[in-house]
Amino acid sequence: MKKIISVFLITLLVISVFTGCSSKEDWAYIDDKGELTVGITLFSPMNYYEDEAKTKLVGFETEFAEAVCKELGLKAKFQVIDWNSKETELKAKNIDCIWNGMTITDERKANMDISIPYLENKQVMVVKSENLEKYNDSANIAGARVVAETKSAGETVATKNEIFKDATFTAVDTQQKALMEVAAGTADIAVVDYVMSIGSIGEGTSYTNLVVTSQEFSKEQYGIAFRKDSPETLEKVNNAIKALAESGKLAEIAAKYKLQDLLIVE
Repeated sequence: MKKIISVFLITLLVISVFTGCSSKEDWAYIDDKGELTVGITLFSPMNYYEDEAKTKLVGFETEFAEAVCKELGLKAKFQVIDWNSKETELKAKNIDCIWNGMTITDERKANMDISIPYLENKQVMVVKSENLEKYNDSANIAGARVVAETKSAGETVATKNEIFKDATFTAVDTQQKALMEVAAGTADIAVVDYVMSIGSIGEGTSYTNLVVTSQEFSKEQYGIAFRKDSPETLEKVNNAIKALAESGKLAEIAAKYKLQDLLIVE
């Protein structure tokens, strides 16, 4: 009988330990580590390497995350992820947040805690410069080969907007891959973030022959996603964002990457 009771008590202890660990508030978990693992994908002007040796990560989101972490007494640790698996990575604690030009949607708000919005965005069409006049006329999009990043706002536009109903759509791994397809001539139109187009095409980039058409879609706002039910983490990050906005530091970072006109944090 004593053995049965002992086994029962040990089982209860084990259950309580694991229950306590799983219910530990997210901020305590992050604070204990002393670092925030930031899930990103690589694209200019948000997170990218400016040297071929890939020794230093730069970009608006990179510097923004580092500034917020400094406010919170944390170290920013960047982890490149597959955008298609971002929510799985977050839930598994492989990352602590998704901070990479993520559009705020009702579905994402239902599944994750999301920061105050900090940047405006919209979806745009990118084409070769010689095709600009052609695709500025939406009637010519019928039959065009269209690409966008899988599970992105661009994919939603390309598959749901009436303008693309007679086009051929293909999902690709990243927004950068979408631009590569158009530049290579294997696609006619890439639907990407306007923010991305600012730093990735035109003079001084690898895609000098790519331009944005006159059509605009899906006005959006960017936010930072955290695990669901993490109120303390969310409050601390939101307060840090506001502090950076008030000090002018956030505007300074945005101006460095030509994004100052898109900031929406007061």
